[in-house]
Amino acid sequence: MNETPPLPPQSGSTPGPPGGEPYALTFDVPYPDRDLDRVSTGFRIFTIIPIAIVLAAVGGGYEGFFGRGAAAGGGILFLPALLMILFRRKYPRWWFDWNRELLRFSNRVGAYLLLLDDRYPSTDEQQYVRLELEYPDVPTELNRWLPLVKWFLAIPHYIVLLFLHIALFLAVIGAWFVILFTGRYPRGIFDFAVGVMRWTNRVGAYAFVLVTDRYPPFRLAP
Repeated sequence: MNETPPLPPQSGSTPGPPGGEPYALTFDVPYPDRDLDRVSTGFRIFTIIPIAIVLAAVGGGYEGFFGRGAAAGGGILFLPALLMILFRRKYPRWWFDWNRELLRFSNRVGAYLLLLDDRYPSTDEQQYVRLELEYPDVPTELNRWLPLVKWFLAIPHYIVLLFLHIALFLAVIGAWFVILFTGRYPRGIFDFAVGVMRWTNRVGAYAFVLVTDRYPPFRLAP
């Protein structure tokens, strides 16, 4: 799988971090500064079904954009990557590419479900969802033993994200009504939705994709 170059900045996107080293996973969705398709928005719960079935077939146990998945045979390659880091101190590049592309695909479907855009999710093109992962130099950047406990160390994030996802569900219902009447996505709810997705993906990159030992920040912002 070929490396996909980062997408150039677009108008309306969330600005980058004000300073400091960026996290190993970066995520953003540009704000659609236009009227969204009200028919597509109104029937989103139905129009998403075909691509959700495709994602379920490809993901094989992968759960949305939370960063969890099956150990093998589809989904995020968590257990194989853990064993390779532990015993061989390497992360096969094609496993990394698979995990990254599955994350990208899943987030496109997630962004569509959250009404962040009305363009139907592509199975291969990045479209409007920007997700980048840094390929780790395992011998120098990753502790071989830490992957055994990362899922446990991330428990505080799971608790916070549980409440954030409940709040996001209610907020998106409100955004759905606003879009139906005005055609526009409320900017505050949009930024909140992108922030929750960003936080969720960072936790996934740390605890399940295993590309970094840096603990995820407790924040919605880049």
